[in-house]
Amino acid sequence: MKRVGSSGKSLADEPTGMLLYKNGFLVRKVHADTDGKRPRGKRGWKTFYAILKGLILYLQKGEYRPDKQLTDEDLKNAVSIHHSLAMKASDYSKRPNVFYLHTADWRVYLFQANAEQMQSWITRINTVAAMFSSPPFPAAIGSQKKFSRPLLPGTMSKLSEEEQIRSHEARFRAISTELAELRSYPPDRKVKGRELEEYRQRDEYLEFEKTRYGTYVMLLRAKIRSGEEDLSVFESQLLEDNGLQRAHSSPTLQDSSQASQASSTKDGANSSKASGCSGGSKVRQEGQRHSYRQAVKK
Repeated sequence: MKRVGSSGKSLADEPTGMLLYKNGFLVRKVHADTDGKRPRGKRGWKTFYAILKGLILYLQKGEYRPDKQLTDEDLKNAVSIHHSLAMKASDYSKRPNVFYLHTADWRVYLFQANAEQMQSWITRINTVAAMFSSPPFPAAIGSQKKFSRPLLPGTMSKLSEEEQIRSHEARFRAISTELAELRSYPPDRKVKGRELEEYRQRDEYLEFEKTRYGTYVMLLRAKIRSGEEDLSVFESQLLEDNGLQRAHSSPTLQDSSQASQASSTKDGANSSKASGCSGGSKVRQEGQRHSYRQAVKK
């Protein structure tokens, strides 16, 4: 059996010789299937030996050996991390040290590790995704009333590090603007059903993408500033020096965030007039946690 990634490409066809970025034991639970749908069948916790190699997170039943061939089961369990986002599951209380992994096709996984390794996995996954996720495909020509999330390329980016960060910055600014415009015109209180759901889905998607690209930009800026190619060393510097906060102070990202926040304040006043949106402004200010609660809501 071959598991097909969100790009439509078999994971078995991934190029050989990809760099090994991290490995270790993780306990996994499938929280949501493609497009955030609740998976059928058992969703219990299972222990795997995880290997982050290139843009693929392989999950093996036994411990990793360089000469060990991937089994059909390994390929079935593998997860493509292109355009993904990992984040501490602050709103999950059933187990400690759990993080979410949200993939390009909106699958959501829960992973558990010890406290130190949890943060390491989050940083490593997000850094690799930021380094190698290709720019998105051009938007489809023509208007489409029904909202649908665009497909994202699963191939590794061929851009230089500087070009990659500029690409992510451009997407962050564009999405921030689109989100601000969307929230400037919340649905009328009389709007119900599909139209209200379309608005909610679009808002949820843009909020998540803004968080994802913002995270990518902050990590790549910190990496370039450190001048470190070894991700283990970079990760240590990042956590010791609190480099992520300093990366967030960069004018390009900060200005875009301030503009979006100003718009959100305006939106809060407007949305209080609309049914179903009256409490939205407060929830949106929770930022990244809100993005995940929306994506994994029950």
